[in-house]
Amino acid sequence: MNSADANDPVSAAETAALFADLSHAPVLVLAVSGGPDSTALLWLAARWRDGLEHAPKLIAVTVDHGLRPESAREALQVKRLAARLGVDHRTLRWTGRKPASGLPEAARNARYRLLGDIARKAGARHVLAAHTLDDQAETVLFRLARGSGISGLAAMARVSALPGRPSPPEGAGWETALVRPLLGLSKARLLMTLRAAGIDHADDPTNRDPRFTRARLRLAAPALEREGLNPERLAVLARRVKRADDALEYAVEAALAEFAPDLSPDDRVVQFAAERFGRLPAEVGLRLLGRAIDRVGSEGPVELGKLEVLFAALQCAMAPAARFRRTLAGALVTLEDDQIRVEQAPPRRTSGKSGRPERKRTFTKQR
Repeated sequence: MNSADANDPVSAAETAALFADLSHAPVLVLAVSGGPDSTALLWLAARWRDGLEHAPKLIAVTVDHGLRPESAREALQVKRLAARLGVDHRTLRWTGRKPASGLPEAARNARYRLLGDIARKAGARHVLAAHTLDDQAETVLFRLARGSGISGLAAMARVSALPGRPSPPEGAGWETALVRPLLGLSKARLLMTLRAAGIDHADDPTNRDPRFTRARLRLAAPALEREGLNPERLAVLARRVKRADDALEYAVEAALAEFAPDLSPDDRVVQFAAERFGRLPAEVGLRLLGRAIDRVGSEGPVELGKLEVLFAALQCAMAPAARFRRTLAGALVTLEDDQIRVEQAPPRRTSGKSGRPERKRTFTKQR
């Protein structure tokens, strides 16, 4: 897109291209909060549907988190707009106690859980979210500030698994996909689209609340743009990082096939020849070890920083042919007789005084 049309409304032809790969879906769930981005998603999806002979059924879903007194009124506004556009609408409410800290993440998790439940009941395999080019740029900055690795800096993909849903069996597809059709469009273009269509939208003041990291990043955006860190360049960075991440994942898959060719989905032990493992590029070895820990561990995905510490310690142990034994994320990693073995960690011992689990000591020892 050239600069002359950077703020033009989204055309019908562009809209058709944005949703083209979804035309054969029977049902699409649209996440519509009532803000400008999601309202534009609703309007664009309805316009696209109206141009198809055999179109998916659209269900707009508004999740009322109950955090602001205006949220119920905004959900009602979405319902009225959906009715005007001939789109089914549901309002879901996040009930129960709200956490004192980590509120944005908790609200996000609740939203995706509720959206996934609706999608499953409606027979929809796709939930559409209104993330934009600006959101992509914020995600890059947010993850950079959090010290993310390469995979994190690739930011958001157009299509991914719906967060919070159970992982499918190995080799199976996602139960529900999260699709971001507007990821290449700026918020400014969506605002112009709504203005041209004469459609109102809600304004959520929490998007500017400096208590939250993303709001602070939005406030810093003008200064960053003056230094060249505009949303377009940050999105280009995310695409390039994603390309590198894909290449690394391909190398990890090849290494896994070479190091453990007979590994089956039911195997709970992964074993590598240490001497060959040590010749891998560090990033490939790190990811291969992380894959093995995630596969057999019992405590969820391994954290990158903790994995890097374990990997560095393992490398140190490999140089003098030391013995090594450490646990991470519910997996036990050992090095002995030139074999790296990853298996489920034994249960932690219980402290006699407190009744709490007692962590086993980890150690490396010269042979």
